[in-house]
Amino acid sequence: MCGIVGAVAQRKVQGILLEGLKRLEYRGYDSAGMAVLSPQGALQRCRAAGKVAALEARLEEAPLAGQSGIAHTRWATHGRPSEANAHPHQSGERLAVVHNGIIENHEQLRRELEAAGYVFTSETDTEVIAHLVAREYRDAGDLRGAVQAVLARLDGAYALAVIHADEPGVIVGARKGSPLVVGVGIDEAFLGSDPLALLQVTDRFSYLQEGDVVRLSAAGRVEVFDAAGAPVTREVQTFEHGDGAASKGDYRHFMLKEIHEQPAVIAAALEGRLGERSALVESFGPDAEALFARVRQIHIVACGTSYHAGMVARYWLERYAGVPVQVEVASEYRYRQVVVPEDTLFVTLSQSGETADTLAALRYARERGYLASLAICNVPGSSLVRESDLTLMTQAGPEIGVASTKAFTTQLTALMLLTLALGRINGLDEGVQVELVTALRALPGLVARVLELDGEIEALSAAFAEKHHALFLGRGAHYPIALEGALKLKEISYIHAEAYPAGELKHGPLALVDSEMPVISVAPNDELLDKLKSNLQEVRARGGELFVFADEQVGLEEEAGIHVLRLPHVHEALAPILYTLPLQLLSYHVAVLKGTDVDQPRNLAKSVTVE
Repeated sequence: MCGIVGAVAQRKVQGILLEGLKRLEYRGYDSAGMAVLSPQGALQRCRAAGKVAALEARLEEAPLAGQSGIAHTRWATHGRPSEANAHPHQSGERLAVVHNGIIENHEQLRRELEAAGYVFTSETDTEVIAHLVAREYRDAGDLRGAVQAVLARLDGAYALAVIHADEPGVIVGARKGSPLVVGVGIDEAFLGSDPLALLQVTDRFSYLQEGDVVRLSAAGRVEVFDAAGAPVTREVQTFEHGDGAASKGDYRHFMLKEIHEQPAVIAAALEGRLGERSALVESFGPDAEALFARVRQIHIVACGTSYHAGMVARYWLERYAGVPVQVEVASEYRYRQVVVPEDTLFVTLSQSGETADTLAALRYARERGYLASLAICNVPGSSLVRESDLTLMTQAGPEIGVASTKAFTTQLTALMLLTLALGRINGLDEGVQVELVTALRALPGLVARVLELDGEIEALSAAFAEKHHALFLGRGAHYPIALEGALKLKEISYIHAEAYPAGELKHGPLALVDSEMPVISVAPNDELLDKLKSNLQEVRARGGELFVFADEQVGLEEEAGIHVLRLPHVHEALAPILYTLPLQLLSYHVAVLKGTDVDQPRNLAKSVTVE
């Protein structure tokens, strides 16, 4: 959940580390810090509570000079946000460590270290790592060996980076359950939680695997060791997204930029995956066709926005592929005894591929007898991708805003490709396949048309500026879209929002409806339209103010208390993708009106790599 960056360079590294922290701030932003080894071999540290800007201000007053160092931006798990709890943490005046993840046995280790005379200055679990490595180093005199020895004692998930004044120009990193990449430069080497942190200095990366330990040293030397301490080689890959992905460009916020990128990224998600008359099953891997032919059931497991994407896919897969589907919240799935029917495909969804609960669910699923696992993900080198049998990359590009937008719509696009692939194998009518393929090809253009309604949606948002609650309604596959709309509004505007299937109104939620409770609904032109209209009349009869996003072919007229925004007609199967966009824009404009931090909402972080 936190961000790590490190550098061993031929130049001063403070600027590199600081820029890396700015690019990683989406991973955590309640404190930040940096430790640099000076040319004289002294360990220098600067920390600040709050965002990276607070650290930058301190560094302007007292710069850290040196050619190697580590830095960190934090999202608190152990100990409140404060300077004392900010990373890097030290043991004495010669060793510093930064850490992402959770050390589950830290209390036991802390008691042991305190009994041995070590003094703790923070409430964090990370400080035990610093003292343990310092103790091992005192005996071994080798930083990589000391770190490797300590890892065997740590329970939990971590990515970490360590420097020691006795080994200037050296950084040792390690990962287990949390991402860490090595950036390869010209006679320089870098560490980061995400390639995005380092794109200003390199576009060449090695992705560390579970249990790896890496030693970076002078002249850009990179040595990688596996969990047993044996030297290994990790492939160097060129990052496929340009450095401009980390910039807001002409947009006020990353979230708005990412909303407007959706026509392009949906097109990218479809590129090379559609034939003339069907989806290309080979997109999922060389063995996909034989494996998909055996699939009799599907379990989809995900968290948050990705879970909503899985809920939509259930409607598609059961209707067009004829396969029973179960959708689970990852944090719940992994803590119950799951009964796995024969020939069940296990599908995970994650933007980052490092979501802790989803990864743990995948690892748990391996023991349950599934036919195979499929990851739908946005990060090629992520743990989820590496540990799954099949993968489909969503091609969304880096998503910086904490509230997911383009990652969600590209996940839905990928899930429709999965639906078509399984449908083709299971005998879906060829005419239906052609119809859906044609609709998918037209989808980016329709998405662009919806984005042209931005001004009208901004005007509607004024009605929400003083509201404290909102109710979202949808039917069928649009119930998950209502859930996603409510999640977006609460995430970034802090308005309490609930979502219900519209048919459930009279079973309780109708009691909430009054003139102070705006009700938002999506009204595509499908077989549930007439029933939805009846549900909306129930709202108006109780004085509720309605905001309806409706198909242009639907006969809904504006009147007192009913605001209608018309969307272009789209194939009913793809309507959930299209109808997501106005809800994203509505949430964005409400948040701007309320003056919240759109890209970095309070208490949240982008990549949830802890349980």
